[in-house]
Amino acid sequence: MKYKDTLNLGKTAFPMRGSLPKTEPIRQQKWYDNDLYNQRLAQNENKPHFNLHDGPPYANGNIHLGHALNKISKDIIVRYKNMAGFYAPYIPGWDTHGLPIEQQLTKAGHDRKSMPKSAWRDLAKDFALEQVDKQRNDFKRLGIMADWQNPYITLQPEFEAAQVRVFGEMAGKGYIFKGSKPVYWSWSSESALAEAEIEYHDIDSTSLYYANKVKDGHGILDDNTFLVVWTTTPFTVTASRGITLGADIDYSVIKPEGESRQFVLATGRLDAITPLFGWEKYETVATYKGKELDRITAYHPWDTDTEELVMNGDHVTLDAGTGLVHTAPGFGEDDFNVGKEYGLDAVVTVDEKGYMTKNAGPDFEGKFYDDVADTVITKLTAADLFLAKEKINHSYPFDWRTKKPIIWRAVPQWFASVEKFRENILSELDNVNFIPDWGKKRLYNMIRDRGDWVISRQRVWGVPLPIFYAEDQTPILDQKIINHVADLFETHGSNYWFEHEAKDLLPEGYTNEHSPNGKFKKEEDIMDVWFDSGSSWAGVMNTRENVDYPADLYLEGSDQYRGWFNSSLITSVAATGHAPYKNVLSQGFTLDGNGNKMSKSLGNTISPLDVADKMGIEILRLWTISVDTSQDMPVSNEILKQVSESYRKLRNTLRFLMANTADFNNKTDSIPFNDRAAHDQYFSVLLNNFVKDIRDSYDNYQFNDIFKRVINFVNVDLSAFYLDIAKDVVYVEAPTGNARRSMQTVFYETLTALTKLLLPILPHTAEEVWEYLPNEDTDYAYLSEMPEVHNLGDTSQLLQNWDVFMSMRDAVNKALEEARTAELIGKNAEAALTLYLTKEQHQLLTDLNANVRLLLMVSQLYVLNEEDATDATNYDGWLIAVKHAVGSVSPRDRMYHEDIGLDDAFPELSKHEADIVREFYPEAIQEGLE
Repeated sequence: MKYKDTLNLGKTAFPMRGSLPKTEPIRQQKWYDNDLYNQRLAQNENKPHFNLHDGPPYANGNIHLGHALNKISKDIIVRYKNMAGFYAPYIPGWDTHGLPIEQQLTKAGHDRKSMPKSAWRDLAKDFALEQVDKQRNDFKRLGIMADWQNPYITLQPEFEAAQVRVFGEMAGKGYIFKGSKPVYWSWSSESALAEAEIEYHDIDSTSLYYANKVKDGHGILDDNTFLVVWTTTPFTVTASRGITLGADIDYSVIKPEGESRQFVLATGRLDAITPLFGWEKYETVATYKGKELDRITAYHPWDTDTEELVMNGDHVTLDAGTGLVHTAPGFGEDDFNVGKEYGLDAVVTVDEKGYMTKNAGPDFEGKFYDDVADTVITKLTAADLFLAKEKINHSYPFDWRTKKPIIWRAVPQWFASVEKFRENILSELDNVNFIPDWGKKRLYNMIRDRGDWVISRQRVWGVPLPIFYAEDQTPILDQKIINHVADLFETHGSNYWFEHEAKDLLPEGYTNEHSPNGKFKKEEDIMDVWFDSGSSWAGVMNTRENVDYPADLYLEGSDQYRGWFNSSLITSVAATGHAPYKNVLSQGFTLDGNGNKMSKSLGNTISPLDVADKMGIEILRLWTISVDTSQDMPVSNEILKQVSESYRKLRNTLRFLMANTADFNNKTDSIPFNDRAAHDQYFSVLLNNFVKDIRDSYDNYQFNDIFKRVINFVNVDLSAFYLDIAKDVVYVEAPTGNARRSMQTVFYETLTALTKLLLPILPHTAEEVWEYLPNEDTDYAYLSEMPEVHNLGDTSQLLQNWDVFMSMRDAVNKALEEARTAELIGKNAEAALTLYLTKEQHQLLTDLNANVRLLLMVSQLYVLNEEDATDATNYDGWLIAVKHAVGSVSPRDRMYHEDIGLDDAFPELSKHEADIVREFYPEAIQEGLE
């Protein structure tokens, strides 16, 4: 018989390598086959509810890394909540209407304008549902536990009906109106856009300086005076109807040397502007405040039948230009507002595709708006009004789908009047908790400053605006009529709108005073897709069983402050008076390893599915908590490899704990806390505090804190201390003795606690571990409960004593290292250690009541008084002497003992070891030990 056969060496079949790419899909299929999602919910049926409402990703293409970060984060939260005593369903959603799908159909060769709208919408629906299936499979590969069989999809009839009823609530309160004012217009999409559909890029533009001749100077300016204006959008000069000045800004009338004419510019811009015009010298004829020039008129540069009105506006600054702002009310929000105040018409000279219309004039008609700058210059030059041009680089809005620039264009649109209930929205934000907390200010400022929401779109694939027009074109916004349409949609789907005439969509026998002949028209525009997703609180929380309103949590990327967080808040407050969420958690964006934005064109993207196939999705899930998601996060293959090292450490730690509890039954072999060895009690307290910290971090959505705390617990508390001393106990001591069972009890508690705490993050690994724990009562770890924080009484003094001991241990390790350097010892087991202690230090060891020799991992320990120290060295306040251990080395525990040879049956073992072997390995007496 060999000595190693008398050791309790840990054994487990749990593999060291996870083979995650291979085993994860098998394990996931097992979850779905056994309906683990609903098993957990059924178990929690009578528990308090927690509702994380899923923001719907757009159904188009395979998922990317941002999708993975979002869905994994949500899955972590929902899994934790279900294990922490809540009924927490997770209903995934998809956003399916809108332009991108129409673009995909066009790319596939379908012509929207050559087929009935309902046929086009059928194609769009089929494509959208294909994308939903594709993304659903992608999300399932991430290990997401959700109600995949019953998601919410914005094209579902019941969802569309709920959305239309929200619209009806808003219309009933007078929040919906039709108006003609400049909106973000995408000529590439042929539709109006909302602010959330805009992104900004730097572009180069041609800016022009030109002059308008005064027509009626009101006795202040003569008819030989010219107003110098500046524009960065030359095409809008075709629709110019005014010139705006700042009321309190000073303006100078100057006469340049060699010029017969006089020109008006802002006094504060003269030094910057006059060199552009070659005016090296000039005479100042007069100065006026802008308000003194109010309502003077000037001629349009080339259309002498059209006059332009001088106005005062608050938007005029002296940061650039001349201080006189060219004003085309049909092409800008500020222009429109000041023009409306002064009674100007909002003339539009560009069509829906971006081409100049007939009213722009024969020189412009049919030309693309961005190609007419030279024509404008030619016209200005011919009238001797052109002064200068220059290239400027500035930030400009683009359509976020087509990536093409937009224009502001005044066209009749349907709006939601945010102004009418703005204060209600802002006050509701006081009832919402934001993570990070700066999110509240960001959303508050956006709501405070946003204008009316343009909710109509000139497209086909979406939810129709449920509005009818009487014969005299009066719009019908009767809430009862709108709810009737909602009922039709719930039964037939919104295609019913396009398949039937207005009379078939109205209630039977409906009459209206504005339609004496009983004729009606229906609106052809659809709703903004942000109204679709922004109504999801109604389409899910108010319609699904056991899903509460308002949601406990909305979690999305930080771009959703102007998107889904924003539109959801507006529709919910408008319809119900309340915010749709109690907590809002926002996350940053994924960057490459160098901190650059990920882009397919740059080739720096990482597919989450590739990570799953090559490394396992557990690695990406662990990465999700390893980063600070409150800001933008770098990710690269190198970073993921580092994360995989952390995963390997976690896995091997769990494996070690499993191996050394393989012969332990937690139901029969556990040792109560008060009967455990001192070091086991200490670690039990550390474990209890660890559980509390991790659960607090889960409760506060502090994922990165979880990662740091777990890694520290495993590397420092476990590996560098507890597991380091453990082998001298679990390997060497009596298999069923109190010393070993005490430590195994803590091992098992640590193993199960770690497994449960890690399950939301590493569900595949946790379930794999669970299969090796036959004494647990549930078939799946996910069906167990989160570890409880136990009341162990006041442990502050215990922890304080152990902190002091740990400082002594650090000092001892320094002394042992110096002895090793001096070649006095090799391993710690070769050391005989003497501690010369003060009374306080003696008392500390007495209070600890611990096996200090074991904890310091030396063969011999002597504790003396400090006054007896003769050969000691002071290490951080501890007097320590190191010598080589005496006696002989036991081949069993590799420690030096002075009592080896006292037992005739086992002459190579210490008496303590001989007693263990005699009792638990009696066959060793007959066979002998080698």
